[in-house]
Amino acid sequence: MTEHTETTDDSQHAADHDDHAHGGVRLYLMVFGALCVLTALSFGVGSSDLMTTHKKIAWALMMAISCGKALLVIMFFMHLLWEANWKWVLTIPASMMSVFLVLMLVPDVGRRGHNYSEERLLHTSKAEQYDKSLEHGEHSHADSAEGSHESDDEQHDP
Repeated sequence: MTEHTETTDDSQHAADHDDHAHGGVRLYLMVFGALCVLTALSFGVGSSDLMTTHKKIAWALMMAISCGKALLVIMFFMHLLWEANWKWVLTIPASMMSVFLVLMLVPDVGRRGHNYSEERLLHTSKAEQYDKSLEHGEHSHADSAEGSHESDDEQHDP
């Protein structure tokens, strides 16, 4: 009988310790509520007039909100808030490498069309055509592909 009481007390103590160490259900519900609010904010920014008037500001706001949501998920649901300090040894170098790669590849992507031959330049997608198709409500790839072939045929006819 004494063993059963000790086992029950030990399991209760372990459950209390686990609950207390990681914040408990109340903390997770608060994080869930914060994620819902941030999602509503992101949806609000995305469907507001800010997307048409100041598109870059709206995208920056949406990215900031998304980063905040990712931080909440990483810190609480992936339990990194309660991990030992070794997590920084893994996270900081990986983050630095990610930033380095982005900074090195952005200029390359931005200048990718500068050395194209004239023939290759004719067959690449044009940002202006894509923007115009979005304005007219043409979102399917088949329509844009047919439109690009028709424009190519018109250019090649003498």
